[in-house]
Amino acid sequence: MSTENWIFNKQNEIKKHKATIPGTLHTDLFQNQLIPDPFFGANEKQLQWIENENWEYETHFTISKADLKNQNIDLEFEGLDTYATVYLNGKVVLDADNMFRKWTISAKSHLKIGTNHLKVVFHSAVQKGKEEAKKLSYTLPEKERVFVRKAQYQFGWDWGPRFVTTGIWKPVQLKFWNSGKIENIKYSQIELNDKKAILEFTTEIYVSKVKTIQLKINEKSETFNLKKGKNKIKMTYEIANPKLWWCNGLGDANLYHFTVEISHKNQLLDSKKLHIGLRTFELIQEKDQIGSSFYFKINGKSVFMKGANVVPPDSFLPRVSDSTYFSLVENAKKANMNMLRVWGGGVYFDDAFYEACDANGILVWQDFMFACSMYPGDEKFVENVKQEVIDNVNRLQNHPSIAIWCGNNENDEGWHNWSWQKQFNYSKADSTQIWNDYKKVFHEMIPQTLDSLLPKGKNIYWSSSPSKGWGRKESLTQGDVHYWGVWWGKEPFEIYEKKVGRFVSEYGFQGMPNMETLQKVINKEDLNFTSEALKNHQKHPTGYETINEYMERDYVVPKDFEDYLYVSQLLQARGMKTAIEAHRRAKPYCMGTLYWQLNDCWPVTSWSSLDYFGNWKAFQYQAKRSFENLLLSVANENDKYKVYLVNDDFENYSGKLELELLSFDGKSIWKTSKEISVEENTSTIVYEILKEELKSFDWQQTVLKVQLNEVQSNYFFAKPKELKLQKPTIQIRTIDSFTFEISSDILAKDVFIYSEGEVFFEDNYFDLLPHEKRLIKLSKAAKEIKVKSLFDTMQ
Repeated sequence: MSTENWIFNKQNEIKKHKATIPGTLHTDLFQNQLIPDPFFGANEKQLQWIENENWEYETHFTISKADLKNQNIDLEFEGLDTYATVYLNGKVVLDADNMFRKWTISAKSHLKIGTNHLKVVFHSAVQKGKEEAKKLSYTLPEKERVFVRKAQYQFGWDWGPRFVTTGIWKPVQLKFWNSGKIENIKYSQIELNDKKAILEFTTEIYVSKVKTIQLKINEKSETFNLKKGKNKIKMTYEIANPKLWWCNGLGDANLYHFTVEISHKNQLLDSKKLHIGLRTFELIQEKDQIGSSFYFKINGKSVFMKGANVVPPDSFLPRVSDSTYFSLVENAKKANMNMLRVWGGGVYFDDAFYEACDANGILVWQDFMFACSMYPGDEKFVENVKQEVIDNVNRLQNHPSIAIWCGNNENDEGWHNWSWQKQFNYSKADSTQIWNDYKKVFHEMIPQTLDSLLPKGKNIYWSSSPSKGWGRKESLTQGDVHYWGVWWGKEPFEIYEKKVGRFVSEYGFQGMPNMETLQKVINKEDLNFTSEALKNHQKHPTGYETINEYMERDYVVPKDFEDYLYVSQLLQARGMKTAIEAHRRAKPYCMGTLYWQLNDCWPVTSWSSLDYFGNWKAFQYQAKRSFENLLLSVANENDKYKVYLVNDDFENYSGKLELELLSFDGKSIWKTSKEISVEENTSTIVYEILKEELKSFDWQQTVLKVQLNEVQSNYFFAKPKELKLQKPTIQIRTIDSFTFEISSDILAKDVFIYSEGEVFFEDNYFDLLPHEKRLIKLSKAAKEIKVKSLFDTMQ
């Protein structure tokens, strides 16, 4: 049905235009040249009228005599955004009210031989939300968006524009079937050890009358007698010498492929495919002297989680292809991540994302779609959310990548810490009602629904992230924390080393995208901080001011705009390196670090490490280095510099640790070495230097190089703006079309390599020590390679 000729119009307007299904209203308007590019300049502001209108989509399609002979014909919408009345040949067959649900209608009785007419009328989600809000005697934070079961970020966020979309955003199809179909398949692990795995498959089968069917799972077949309607049948399956599924960096993400078929008298009725990973997964919360632990065990081993939060990759979701999701996950894997958090203000991602995570060993912390507010708790709303939970948990639960289900993002935190009671002047009765509604959804309905859908081994639920707000002492001693003292609290980066939680599931700092990205959405003359276009591509109210304030602390602030973009990325990378490495050094007290945020939904200045087009900012390269399984990290602690070796591998590590103080022109000032050995899965102090020992050196032109076999780290004693840098002579020697060697006569700080034509460099934004030679690989041949270092911006 998606490929039929669809047209759309504004309600009560006669003129109709060509539509693309799946699609959104905004992209259809743009493709018909009825609006300018929503992402360009400050166009967003003039497009806000769209959200207040009702819109109609329609198509004609043909049904043959043979089609109509099928016993059952279902009209299935995988996604309608959001309030939609569906007419089939003039009759209302569906009223939809949830973007996140699948809607199926038995359509046979409404169809006829020949031409049929399908029409979907979309009602303004903004107007509907406002109508619902008026029914309450009090105001909920975030106004109309909380009443509407659609992607919350589309109402505007501090990194995203306001485009409240509508439309048939996922495929629509007519499904013809006769005697039986598979509704759902789930499996549980009955037994798992080195010798065997026993799985129990539960298959939901719908048959139109009593019959005997054969259920076949790969090569194993059994016969069952089914009653008319829905049947749940169980069948076990054994695997000898099973290979376990591991997360990235710790082993292979082994998958087993299953084909499940149902047939009657040797005639195939339906089949589905499943890809299963065998693994155990636990959330360990045990009381200790400080508070209580919060860490994950996979296959019996405790694992430090390294990764990021992900947001929807576009404001207009049907534009997100499977390859976009594959690329997102691939970039996470390349940066040595093993977990991504699907944040609660967006959408449940397409299957392609979870399949990519399964194949690449990336675990998923899956939020339900609620963020940064309080929500209604009336019976209709709760029942709607319950069906949303059922649809999405049934769709996603077989993925080995799914690690934990989380009720919401920052709702609990907001209620207890963001002064809503005072701001909205709630009475005691209002507050009680709002909190009871919260508990009804997140402490009762969702966990109870999960209990009914999931086997014990897959049912890890956390009601809200974070469990405690960053201003409260307990936030650092138990549960997970979103630490926003840096950025929101304007605290220095160094505070990250003191404020370390048990599992840090959000923290971040903004960096601007590169020039190439901004030029795609902003005119050349508007690339300055006074232009409306550039201001519109920063959604935090004091974002640019905050970047500038931090930049003044640590860097010489460049006057040139392009240099400013580059230094803003260095600033972001520097802050995040400080945080990530502090979290990792604190292992096993801290057992997870998920930064905010991996990606963007449009080209913007934000906390992302990948820009909207998938380009790596300096921070993404730094994350890759800071997430290596073996990390050498130097900490400034009281009267000492302490060298840590963090070892995330499941084997002991030993070698010769070499330390050398170098002047920026390459003279060796001091050196020492020692043989060391560290245990698996630990963070260990492997060397300590008394500050007293180094006091005679000029810290502004000295770097400490620490090396252990192939692992290396450079430590600077002063802030970048205090370093006495000199102009380096950087040389590039071509090895072949895809490889070059780079070197410098003296220290080149934060070397940035770039070229026109979207060339990806395997390493970038790195410090090049005097006479060090580095091989750099390219994604494709580059016409001209340009180089910049921090010195160039300090003049």
